[in-house]
Formats: sequence, structure tokens, C-alpha cells
Amino acid sequence: MAEIIQKDGTWIFDGDALRLTPGRDKNVSLLRKTLGELTVPLGALAGISFEQGRKSGRLRLRLRDGADPLLQATGGKLAEPNDPYQLTVESDRYGVAEYLVDEVRNALLLDEVPSGPVDGYLLPGPALPLSVSAGDGTASFDGEHVRLEWNWKTEDAKAAAGVRSLALGDITGVEWHPSAGLENGCLRFTVRGAGTKAPPKYDPNSVELWGFKKDPLMALVAAAVQVRLPHPTVAVSSPEPVKEPASAAEADHDALLRRLRELGELHKSGVLTDEEFAMAKQAVLKRM
Repeated sequence: MAEIIQKDGTWIFDGDALRLTPGRDKNVSLLRKTLGELTVPLGALAGISFEQGRKSGRLRLRLRDGADPLLQATGGKLAEPNDPYQLTVESDRYGVAEYLVDEVRNALLLDEVPSGPVDGYLLPGPALPLSVSAGDGTASFDGEHVRLEWNWKTEDAKAAAGVRSLALGDITGVEWHPSAGLENGCLRFTVRGAGTKAPPKYDPNSVELWGFKKDPLMALVAAAVQVRLPHPTVAVSSPEPVKEPASAAEADHDALLRRLRELGELHKSGVLTDEEFAMAKQAVLKRM
């Protein structure tokens, strides 16, 4: 067994799995504390590394593609402090970290664990029930339904739709994006039959995020839903064959025309302001 205990957390390897426990230090992120202890089976690992620094180093795990619903739902966009698969190591524990790396690598070699993608999730996802308030709403999930409730900061046109209850069977996809620069983030659900997605600010199936402390917790809701959806490697058969367009250029032109009609409908219904409609329309016309 190999073990390393740090303020940032504790990693223990028993030969079959790595147990990752977040530390209690004030610098440990809210997401990692809320997520709690993770048990990562050896078969979910693609690799491990240790990077030394002048004052501290960093252990990093690399998981096989498709093994973890949290990484799948966030697209690898979790910032370094929120990544549960990294551990800050103090300089006087560099030797311990290197020993842990050697033990994990040897086990991967002996068990001949492939580093390629998997066809099913190997981690269970966050515990339920789960409820997070951030941005312009609250997202709750009990394993069967996602409930979206709005607050006083929600756009009027979006809040007018009232509380949303999305059955798991109607959800075909979920994604979490952090805010970046002037662009806001979101927790977005793709719902069967919902049609074209509006910007998160107006989309009743999205929670808009503005870059505050609790935003990363919405990634846990995304992961809890993601693990209950068909794995990305599962082929979804279409009930009817899709008719191919005459050419790629013709398909692009038709798609842009549809987008113009959709923008017009959003503007007419009050979802888009005159300025937003004009900007969006101009962007589409430049592509035609």
C-alpha cells in the first residue's frame, strides 16, 4: 500500500484502487469538499504523473476517456483548484509522491490496463439527492427528475415559464461550462422535443452562471445526470434514415436560413431584444 497525506488531501493506493480524500484546509475548493471521497478503480486509470516545483509539487491522475461522468459532463473544463484528480504536494514529501507514482504505474503494467477509452462509466457519480443554487437559479436532482427554480436575478421571459421539472427519460444530454472572460457559463440540459437552444440567459432548460464561488457545484448536478444517461459510446439508432443534402454548401445554406427564421421568432416573442436580434442576424448573414 502507498499513502500520501497532505493539507490538500490524502491519496491511498491499495493495489486495486486509489482512494482520494479532500483535505480540510481552507484552500481546498468547495467542489472537492462537497464531492467528498472518491474511489478510482485501477481499470479507470490511464496514467499518473508527479511534477516538482520549487515550493510545492503536484500529483496528477489521467483517467481513461469515458470512465468518469464528471469529466464527461464538464468536458475537462474544471479549473485546477476544483479538479479532484490533482493533489498539491509539499516539498518535504516529494519522495513519498514519487513512490506512490511508481506503485500505481507498476500496478498498471502488471494488470495490463489499457489506456484507451472505455464503453461504460467506472465511477458512480455524485451522491443523491443533490441541490445547488448558483447564478440565476437552483438545480435539484433526485435520480428521476431535474427541478429548475428561478430567483430574482432571472431574466423575466425565462422566469415566466415557472419552475421546470425535467424527467430523466426526456433528457438527452447535459453540459456544464464555466464562465470565461466576458462570456457567462451555464448548466444546460438538452431535452427531447425542446427545439432550438436559446442563449442560457433565456433558455428555460439552462441555469446561467456568472463566475461566482458556487458555480462549479453545478458540475456535480451535471455529473449526477450524465452517469444515468446512455454512455457516449452507445450508438443511438435513428428511426428513419437521414436524407443526405445535395451538397455540403447547400446544407450550410439551409441551416443558416433556418437559424434566421428561429432568430426572428425569438425576437417576435420578446426573448431577444432589438439589439441582440440585430447582432445575431448580422452574424448569420456574414456566413451566407
